[in-house]
Parts: sequence; C-alpha cells; structure tokens
Amino acid sequence: MGKHVVVGAGQVGARLAGLLADAGHDVVIVTRSGSGPVLPGVTRVAADAGDAARLTKVAGKADALYNCANPRYHRWPQDWPPIAAALLQAAEMSGAVLVTLGNLYGYGPVDRPMTEDTPLASTGAKGRVRARMWADALAAHRAGLLRATEVRASDYFGPEMTGQSFLGDRFLAPILAGRPVRVPADPHQPHSMTYLPDVARALMTAGSDERAWGRPWHVPTTPALTIQEMADRAAAVAGVRAPRVKPIPHWVMRAAGAFSPLPRELEETRHQFTRPFVMDSTAFESTFGVAPTPMDEALERTIAWIRATKAA
Repeated sequence: MGKHVVVGAGQVGARLAGLLADAGHDVVIVTRSGSGPVLPGVTRVAADAGDAARLTKVAGKADALYNCANPRYHRWPQDWPPIAAALLQAAEMSGAVLVTLGNLYGYGPVDRPMTEDTPLASTGAKGRVRARMWADALAAHRAGLLRATEVRASDYFGPEMTGQSFLGDRFLAPILAGRPVRVPADPHQPHSMTYLPDVARALMTAGSDERAWGRPWHVPTTPALTIQEMADRAAAVAGVRAPRVKPIPHWVMRAAGAFSPLPRELEETRHQFTRPFVMDSTAFESTFGVAPTPMDEALERTIAWIRATKAA
C-alpha cells in the first residue's frame, strides 16, 4: 500500500479518497481550508493548490497525486494555470504519478463521437486552458520529468450530487415529484452522461496501473441517451409518471448571464447542449477490463439517495 494525495474534496475528490482508503492506502486530501471527508485512513491538510512549495512538501514520498481541484467556473483562465504548474512541480519533485481529472471541453464542437484521439481544438477560453494543462503534463511526461495521465468524463450524475450539475437533484427531484423538468439544453439531442462513482474508480485505476500513464483516457460511460430518454428511464426506475422535459430558452440564459457569472460562462459550451455530445470510452474499458455501471443500476442508486435525503 502507498501514499496517495488527493487535491480537492468536492464530489469526485471526496469519493476518490474514500475508495483509496478502503483499498488500504494512506490518503492525504488537500483543500484550502483543510476540510474534507472524515474517514479512517484519510488525513486532511490545509494548503493552497497553487502554492508549489507547499504542495511539493505535502506530496513528499507519494505514489500518486490526483488533481481533483475545482476552481470557480468563471475564473478558470486565471486560477487553473498556477494550480496546474504547482501540481507539475509537486509530481516532478516527489516522483508521484500525476493523475488529472479532466473533461471534454478541450475538444470543442465536434461532429462525431469523441475519442482520446480527437484533436483538442477548442477555441473557447475554458477549453483552451484545459487543453494547455494536458499539453504541459504530456510534454513533461515525454521529457522524463514525471509520469502523467488524464482521465476525462462527461457531465456527471449520481448520489451525493446537488446543484453542481444539470443532471443532479435539480433534474431528478422534479421527476420524482411528478413535475416538469427544465434544462438548459435541447432535450432531444444525444448526450453522454457519466456516473459519478465510475469517475472515482477510473481515477484510482489510472493512479496505480502504469498502462494508464502517458496518455489520456475517457471514463467508462454508458451509450449516450437524449435528456428526454434519461428522464423517461429515471421515471421508469422510480415508478413515477414520465415527465415533460422543456428547454430553457437561450434568451433566458443570456439574460441571466447579465446578473450571474455561471449562465454567462455557459455560452462558451452551448454547443454541448444543442447538438450531439457523445464520448467513446472503449479504450479504457478494453484496456483495463472494466465497464460502466449499467444505467438503470446507476439511476436506482441515485434515486434512492435523493429520496433518503428528502426524507431526512
């Protein structure tokens, strides 16, 4: 068993820390405030992820360093570069493999299912910063300075998700209550949806299996559904009436952007919700012999969590 350092205690980082601890590893979870899950085998440390010297000290003698940080959405171009640079230094100095939790932003608009070989051709600010992060890590890996990999997921859904995804409880809770669902998307376009526990499991695999290093991977994800199909499946699993799913008009989102940075920033990634947004995770599944959690099983667990939370 080894030492594994997780930077970030959000919906993925906290779950990853628990998995690593359950596997017998010594886990250090790093947040600015020192918060994080209170679990046996997990040590919580307060540190600024952009402080290279501090992060290097925390990562000393680590086997793996996981980047699960989550800067504020509208500040990615400002906040990600120093964090990414600090993680590269910490990985190089400690010898830990750097495992970055990525997403699909770097690809930009595409007209076919995304694979790991799809060019990182985004012209948006957030897509460019994510592409640059991977380019820098891969260059350092190829130069022999460190070992690195990136694990990319689509939009998350799953237990313990609240307002952090349009597929969280703001999507499922109305379905369970028999109300219409409003989404900032065309509900009839296919959209890949990644189950949150599968993300954490893929990261843990990438941190311990040397076959993962030196290239990116897509998290095992079930075949894409339209958002309407997702809603219908959730209703069937929950035993409730199939819901109406209505798109939020684009002009409403633009108007909201005048008062809130989140809807304003979503303009860059609007293509993800108005046209097919499909990822292919065949490479990870075939290389590591794993499959995504079946959709109905994932929905059952997610719905059970929402119902338990509402009843508490």
